[in-house]
Amino acid sequence: MTTRTDAPSRREQILKEAARLFAERGFHGVGVDEIGAAVGISGPGLYRHFAGKDAMLAELLVGISGRLLTGARRRLKEAGDGAAPAGPEAVLDSLIEGHIDFALDDRPLITLHDRELDRLRDSDRKLVRQLQRQYVELWVQVVREVYPHLPEPAARSAVHSVFGLLNSTPHLARPGALPGRADTAALLHRMARGAFAAAAGAE
Repeated sequence: MTTRTDAPSRREQILKEAARLFAERGFHGVGVDEIGAAVGISGPGLYRHFAGKDAMLAELLVGISGRLLTGARRRLKEAGDGAAPAGPEAVLDSLIEGHIDFALDDRPLITLHDRELDRLRDSDRKLVRQLQRQYVELWVQVVREVYPHLPEPAARSAVHSVFGLLNSTPHLARPGALPGRADTAALLHRMARGAFAAAAGAE
């Protein structure tokens, strides 16, 4: 076997454990040795993959912003392909589903973003903000296709509000105390659509 597929999986494992530990105890409360122990390698061995904790944090926060944007663009492209393109309602539902997947599966990254974004270098922080703005504007475009009478500033405010709703998952009860994942996802989806409808109805 080659290491070509092993190396990325090890990097992903390191990032996953780093995100979990950073979210639980804060960036400065976690040492490189602890991250290494969590993935079964020596702390110094991490430096074969990352220059240090700062590099891990940057890859986590820039990476998730990039993944969200890429995923949303893919969903829009898929909706427009084929003989019968999906309508704007279906596209909005697809965007909501994609963000819910992130909110339920990557809770530590939400906590990490809220607490540690300011620790990034200026260039990395600006890149995160740039990716996030593009993600928001993509949503605004779709929301206004569903609710054409909703002014752009109101649509943008509604999108940010829905993100706040969906990104509240780290504050939910422990996973064992929650309804099943499908039920939780369905509830979040209904609440997101209700928020957009309420914003449109208020105009």
